[in-house]
Amino acid sequence: MPQQFGDFTASELYCPKCRRAQPVREKLLLVLPGGELYEYLCTGCAATLGQRTVSGPSFAAVMAQRAALRSKPVPAPPAARPAARKPRLLLK
Repeated sequence: MPQQFGDFTASELYCPKCRRAQPVREKLLLVLPGGELYEYLCTGCAATLGQRTVSGPSFAAVMAQRAALRSKPVPAPPAARPAARKPRLLLK
């Protein structure tokens, strides 16, 4: 059976301090060899409401790949010819 869902992220969680479901903000805590550890924070009081680990290509691997792409030498543009000067008329 093919996988139906790729990845879940919480949009609201119950906050015991606010005593109701609140929108949450996801914050990257750690970059681990097996994935990244994220923390869910309440947008009302900034309390920690939960954590999740995301496995797959790590943040460090993605950043290393981007750095490798940036370090490739860029071919230099062809040398531009100096602009031709208009002849000056010398009046005496």
